[in-house]
Amino acid sequence: MLAVNYTTLRDNMKTYMDKITDDYETITVTRKGNKNVIMLSEESYNNMIENIFVKGNKSYYDWLMESKAQLENGMISTYDLPEVEADKKGI
Repeated sequence: MLAVNYTTLRDNMKTYMDKITDDYETITVTRKGNKNVIMLSEESYNNMIENIFVKGNKSYYDWLMESKAQLENGMISTYDLPEVEADKKGI
């Protein structure tokens, strides 16, 4: 996590936004006499919200962990799916 003051961020906005989106950095914007602000990418934000949802729903989380354990223990099934007619026609 990087920390930068508001003035430096303002003067170098593109550079810091690129670090956030390209390098998955989270930036704390410090503001003299005000509360700090956190900047993160939309992708990181969406991932965080999804994790909050999954961990907040016990039955879904338990099902996901059971599925993960099955995968790790080789308990998988594979199927050949028939082609859909539209795929055969190139649609």
